[in-house]
This record gives sequence, C-alpha cells and structure tokens, in this order.
Amino acid sequence: MLRHELQPGKMIAGLVLVVAGVLYAGDAGGAWEIPWFMAIPLVTGGLCLAGAVAFLTGRVRRRRQGGRTGADLA
Repeated sequence: MLRHELQPGKMIAGLVLVVAGVLYAGDAGGAWEIPWFMAIPLVTGGLCLAGAVAFLTGRVRRRRQGGRTGADLA
C-alpha cells in the first residue's frame, strides 16, 4: 500500500466544510435554525485557519530537510 504524507491544512479545510454542510443540512431538515449569512465567516475562517496550518507545516518540513541532499533521501 502506498503511503502519503499527512497534510493537516487539507484535513482542517475538509472538516470545516463538512461542519458547514452538516449545519445547513440540519437547518434544511428543520432540526435547528441557522442564519444564511453564518456560512461566510465559518467557511472563510476555516479556510484561513487551514491556510495558516498548511503554511506552518510547509515551513517545518523545509526546516527539517534543510541539510539533506538528493542522495541522502534515496
């Protein structure tokens, strides 16, 4: 099985969009009442958080690989 690297920024973005979808599905089903404009700060804030986490993850990975060359990685 091929392994892939963990990308926490994408995970956070996905979770935020799933939460927004669940909230509005509950609103459409009549379980609770959510104002329509709540999607804007929820999605925008979640995507900004995901971008910040992805940026920090990239910086940490580049810093850890700082002294390695192509021959060291193989």
